[in-house]
Amino acid sequence: MERLTEAQQELYEWLTEYIRIHQHSPSIRQMMYAMNLKSPAPIQSRLEHLRTKGYIDWNEGKARTLRILKNKKQGIPVLGTIAAGGLIEPFTDAVEHVDFMNMSLPSQTYALRVAGDSMIEDLIADGDLVFLRPVPEPEMLKNGTIVAARVDGYGTTLKRFYRNGDRVTLQPANRKYTPIEVSAMNVQVQGTLVAVWRGCN
Repeated sequence: MERLTEAQQELYEWLTEYIRIHQHSPSIRQMMYAMNLKSPAPIQSRLEHLRTKGYIDWNEGKARTLRILKNKKQGIPVLGTIAAGGLIEPFTDAVEHVDFMNMSLPSQTYALRVAGDSMIEDLIADGDLVFLRPVPEPEMLKNGTIVAARVDGYGTTLKRFYRNGDRVTLQPANRKYTPIEVSAMNVQVQGTLVAVWRGCN
């Protein structure tokens, strides 16, 4: 299923809990109140997105027929594998979920399993799970930040990010590997490192 924005996720979770408790769907006004909104327009927009993405549905023209289509799996989605070595392509859909309810992780955090040893000197080893969060403003990234970066024509890799003018260097933390140096236009930062988890194989 397509991932939700933070606002859509908030409404979806509230709807799921409301319907579970009350056994019927809430009114638009109740949703507005719960989301602290003064206009129905944002609620209607979020509902349409939730419907389009396959999370909810309703019967046209009938009040309070909204229903949850799928209970979203709990936990952090693991979206595939990321290279710490060469460049490989990750999946876009979750291949598993891991329950880290005890950990305080930012909203929209996702995980990738590490393949390779190019970040070993930063204590990120083959088989580890790395937790990442989306980057709303990549141009504000500090040099030295560990990122998941997609390089045009190659795939996605985990490296330290350095930008100098219109050039980007993706620096490994293992002397056996050569840094990746490309035009900034050919790099899309997909996430910054939040946490590392070992022993999840």
